[in-house]
Amino acid sequence: MATLSWNGRNVEVGSMPTVPLLDVLREELGDKSPKPGCHEGRCGSCTVLLDGEPVLSCLVPLGRALDGKVTTLVAASQGAPEAEGIAEVQTAFARAGAVQCGVCSPGMILATRALLDEHPHATSEQTLEALVNNLCRCTGYQKILEAVATLATDGSEDNDG
Repeated sequence: MATLSWNGRNVEVGSMPTVPLLDVLREELGDKSPKPGCHEGRCGSCTVLLDGEPVLSCLVPLGRALDGKVTTLVAASQGAPEAEGIAEVQTAFARAGAVQCGVCSPGMILATRALLDEHPHATSEQTLEALVNNLCRCTGYQKILEAVATLATDGSEDNDG
């Protein structure tokens, strides 16, 4: 057994350190918010935050995550301190109509949260770069970009590239 910091709680997990974090989250912890898309790191549906940075959980072995803090979309509903700002992003996505089938949404939302933590006044170029690893087959991206733009306040002092 090992201890994983997941959404602000320390939980015991019994998986081997080489098992993908995605499998541990979904199968062992029952957290279905990271989606199993391609299992090859090409779609971003499984994106979670590891120490605040977006990572593809299908490619991250559990052993690498044991030393950090894992945050998933479920953290927002659990009221975890690590989830600060996630609900705001979810609301912006919903208002902009940026959510359709929901497969890419958790990864897009977490990638957006990480972007805005680093660049509160993110430019459209920074947004595109931050979301490059997250594929969406339903929205055409325009509504997603509009949602992010509503959150990236109009202050040029943080547009530091």
